[in-house]
Amino acid sequence: MKNYSHIPVLLTECLDHLKLSNGTQVIDCTLGLGGHSLEILKKIGKKGKLMVFEQDGVNLKEAKKRLAKYEKQIIFVHDNFENIKKHVKKHKFKPEAILFDLGLSSPHIDNPERGFAIKDDGPLDMRFDKRISITAEKVVNKTSEKELANIIFHYGEEKRSRIIARKIVESRKEKPIKTTHELAEIIKNTIKGPARIHPAKLTFQALRIYVNRELEVLESALDEAIKLLVPGGHIVVISYHSLEDRIVKRKFRYYAQDCICPKELHICQCNFKKRLYILTKRPIIPLGIEVESNPRARSAKLRVAKAI
Repeated sequence: MKNYSHIPVLLTECLDHLKLSNGTQVIDCTLGLGGHSLEILKKIGKKGKLMVFEQDGVNLKEAKKRLAKYEKQIIFVHDNFENIKKHVKKHKFKPEAILFDLGLSSPHIDNPERGFAIKDDGPLDMRFDKRISITAEKVVNKTSEKELANIIFHYGEEKRSRIIARKIVESRKEKPIKTTHELAEIIKNTIKGPARIHPAKLTFQALRIYVNRELEVLESALDEAIKLLVPGGHIVVISYHSLEDRIVKRKFRYYAQDCICPKELHICQCNFKKRLYILTKRPIIPLGIEVESNPRARSAKLRVAKAI
């Protein structure tokens, strides 16, 4: 693997809010290249245990090399974090701290062959896990115009989704759209005028989220993670766009309630169990100095809650 630069986002803030000590059992749901995990391992000492999830086999292989010194303390899981409950039960793990660092890792952005980036030409892939069959190319070339517009609108929050979908469908009638540059050029030629960001950025985001089921997976994984966290344990989530952050904010608020009965009921009948205290009324964002050294941290938002 190319030696990708890898700077963990909001690292100091993560470590502070995970409340780690010697012997802590931690889950890193988004291993990537192991940046956060390495620092977590230094904090939890030789008695600590770390379970890590990574969908991408290439990233997992590289992270194992970087964390080789600590391999006896780590449970490596080559799986989507939506299956967290299964693996926690299998290994009789008792998580006292859980971290989600959502979004893309450096190899996804910097390697054109992965098909995530607009700036470098590559195949329209966008899969985190190469074992799944759906790709961005299949979505772009096989999905109906109406469904494609819905995907671009809902997952990219792109107001011009119908125009973009119509142009994509017209273009694929002439020949299949196979590369990132082909798709980016179609959108660029469709959306005229000056733009602060590339006109294709939101469409690329939408396709990536759809291919990897990112929002659906996050919804279910947060439910399970919150229920698995031991009392007093901390959950830290870093998100990178509003769709993710809304889900995290909503889930934290839901589990911080004492009652979920309809307002018209005067007596509680739900037997709902409050599970969290929210520790961040507003998300923590990177300082200017971090953004200068790591521009990819610019949109990061960190939220923290404590299990009851």
